[in-house]
Amino acid sequence: MIEVGSPKSSNSNKLISIILGLPWVEIATGAWKFARKILRGLSNEGMYEVLDYESTLMIQDTEGKKATIAKRQKVRYLQDNIIAYQDQGWGDGTILLDYQCSPGKAVDRYHFGHKEIVLISLQEAKNKGMTDEFDIHWEIENGFVNEKESWATLIQHRTRNLRINIIFPQGRSPKEAYLVEGNSRRRHQIDSSQNSKLSDGRWQIKWESQKLKLYESYIIEWIW
Repeated sequence: MIEVGSPKSSNSNKLISIILGLPWVEIATGAWKFARKILRGLSNEGMYEVLDYESTLMIQDTEGKKATIAKRQKVRYLQDNIIAYQDQGWGDGTILLDYQCSPGKAVDRYHFGHKEIVLISLQEAKNKGMTDEFDIHWEIENGFVNEKESWATLIQHRTRNLRINIIFPQGRSPKEAYLVEGNSRRRHQIDSSQNSKLSDGRWQIKWESQKLKLYESYIIEWIW
């Protein structure tokens, strides 16, 4: 006996065959990868991006007992109604002494792991697209008293340009200097073009990059 299906059931069978024949695994995998990119982009956006960041560590004496840090960050806000900015410091010795910032006002400090966080009130609301240029200064005591020392910069926001300057006192210049990427542990010797003698006899290490990785630490190590 031969059974002949109705036109309706025939169309249903064709639809099922088409559905089963589609590369669902590939489609699902592609959709998941696309969604991850979107989520990763959203999570990395943050409150602001750093257009330009320059930090200068000035060691004031040959024993490394006194030092000054000056930071300048130009930022662009990525959200509306931003009312606070966060700075941080860590390292040996006593840090964040005589803390000064402009614009804004340092209103609170707290420890988070090995870091000390400074909360800066902007004293007004900032909206998406607005920019600020922060100038921050603080002192360090007994922070660089060893023969081998280092200074690290952590990239926590999307950053376009970074410059790091380290100025050594007269009478004690760096013998060797390296740039270390904290996560990958890549280590590159800083060449003579990035190590110069200033007009007053002090030596300066200068490092700059526009190819920066989010959540990477850029560490300058030296022996002096």
